[in-house]
Amino acid sequence: MASTEPAPPSRLRAWMLEGLSDMGKGKGRQLPRPAAEPAPVHKGQRWWRVMCLTGVDYFSTLGYQPGIAALAAGLLSPIATIVLVIVTLAGALPVYRRVAEESPHGEGSIAMLERLLSFWKGKLFVLTLLGFAATDFLITITLSAADASTHLVENPHLNSALHDKQMVITLFLVALLGAVFLKGFLEAIGVAVVLVAIYLGLNVVVAASGVWQVITHEYVVTDWTTALTAEHGNVFAMIGVSLLVFPKLALGLSGFETGVAVMPHVEGDTGDTEQKPAGRIRGAKKLLTTSAVIMSVFLIVTSFITTVLIPEKEFEPGGQANGRALAYLAHEYLGNAFGTVYDVSTICILWFAGASAMAGLLNLMPRYLPRYGMAPHWARAVRPMVIVFILIAFLVTWIFDADVDAQGGAYATGVLVLISSAAIAVTIAARKARQKHWTIAFAVISAVFLYTTVVNVIERPDGVKIGACFIAGIMLVSFLSRLARAFELRVTSMTMDDMAERFVRDIASRRIRFIANEPDKRDITEYREKIEQIRADHDLPPQEDFVFLEVTVGDPSEFESVMNVRGEVLHGRYRVITLESASIPNALAALLLYVRDTTGGIPHIYFEWTEGSPFTNFLRFFLFGQGEVAPVTREVLREAEPDRARRPRVHVG
Repeated sequence: MASTEPAPPSRLRAWMLEGLSDMGKGKGRQLPRPAAEPAPVHKGQRWWRVMCLTGVDYFSTLGYQPGIAALAAGLLSPIATIVLVIVTLAGALPVYRRVAEESPHGEGSIAMLERLLSFWKGKLFVLTLLGFAATDFLITITLSAADASTHLVENPHLNSALHDKQMVITLFLVALLGAVFLKGFLEAIGVAVVLVAIYLGLNVVVAASGVWQVITHEYVVTDWTTALTAEHGNVFAMIGVSLLVFPKLALGLSGFETGVAVMPHVEGDTGDTEQKPAGRIRGAKKLLTTSAVIMSVFLIVTSFITTVLIPEKEFEPGGQANGRALAYLAHEYLGNAFGTVYDVSTICILWFAGASAMAGLLNLMPRYLPRYGMAPHWARAVRPMVIVFILIAFLVTWIFDADVDAQGGAYATGVLVLISSAAIAVTIAARKARQKHWTIAFAVISAVFLYTTVVNVIERPDGVKIGACFIAGIMLVSFLSRLARAFELRVTSMTMDDMAERFVRDIASRRIRFIANEPDKRDITEYREKIEQIRADHDLPPQEDFVFLEVTVGDPSEFESVMNVRGEVLHGRYRVITLESASIPNALAALLLYVRDTTGGIPHIYFEWTEGSPFTNFLRFFLFGQGEVAPVTREVLREAEPDRARRPRVHVG
């Protein structure tokens, strides 16, 4: 709004904030004018290419999921995996297909639940879910890098040279992932396609080899079934135990949240709009379904062959199959040369699994925190956030000593909380749409995931502790940021009706004087006494003309808002401009600057002092958008317009 031009950004700053629409935000910020024509929808990528982006996370779990299943369920691993597949196809898949339909811009179930709650309770709830999302995505980055380093260290050709270098290797892989995103992300999808195609192709070879070994050595199946019957007795006991150990296998559900998080990259139809991106939704559903079916087939086959072909002791910590069951089979039955190729492929896809998680973080966090005022403006830019996330990943890797098993609890907790919230969100959506059968079905699915989450938290409390740390960190940083940004204009756009425009044009021909009024009864006495008081307090002559400004606060927990401005004549003589915004001082400051820029005159505004403690009044402003209005309005104007001569005048009596 101010005429003062911000200094040109340095080359480094310009590079860091590339893509940010207003790098000069802060002093001299321009208040947006009424919105122009909407920008065209980004074309995006074919759904199967984006599937590979989320697939580097989802499919890479084959690197450790069979080993986790064997440790958790023992001989029951194939049956427990079938339970996991049933929950995947009959539970998680329908839930996330509905999430894709209800929230097609990548916010996922968090956006669906955000719409149910308003005011600060809604913001706190969203921050809590963002804490678990950060747990899920960041642990995806660190766990996958740690598992990649495990495959590298355990390779027979490299074990002696790298056996004590896992921490260094993991940190290097995390840093390398960050470097990819600092360079730019458009090429990452192409890399993901190549990695997924090679990795799945090699897994087909390993799985086929394993199946061939089972067929040609029939005794391994006989030995397995005999031991299974001796240990569990009958089929019902086996199913019961499989249900009990199911929460430990929850990592096999990890790809769905990233699947909806990367939706903005999916190509839409020609007629798609941001409000109705039908093509993007259809593509996302294909992405989710195809990846779930592919993964389900692989999970069933690989859990079976690893259980019957690998000695149980090798799955234990320190064993050659711990965290790398399929790599063990590749070396055992296809030779060390093929095994090394398989290791390299696994290392690459596990390393790049963090790419889909990083894409999810970069899509999710900037959609919420800056809009809530709970992150600096630069948090909307990609590169600064990449650096922040990579530094946090370094810290997490150091805390967990790059140990895959130690991070499993936190990873599973983040995954399960997000899936449970998604199931609850679609249940509520189905109920609102009066879809009785879907409501019942989603309610049952919600109950299953809630049970799984509770059991996982009880058995592995470290996961919820880590999640709580992320939540506490996000909330602390968020409120400090909100406090630091309290005096920004915070108005993204303004709509003004014809009557309000007429008032502004008319008063611009004289001295522009506004009176800030807190509406009470809005009767003739209120406005007459207000004018008399202002004239007496400021010794203004009777012929001076005024327009009243009255602000209606909507949801004060919102930080940025669209301001609606309307004019009306009350009691046949008093001109009143009413504003709707999240904060009274910020709205008044924005209107004063708008009037100055459109008329060329310097507006004056008159206030009464607010009674009460200054600290209490500031808290009222911070939490409820009102309180110490006069000094805060002046401070907002001071930050927005550094040139004192051009700053609107604030008078208090």
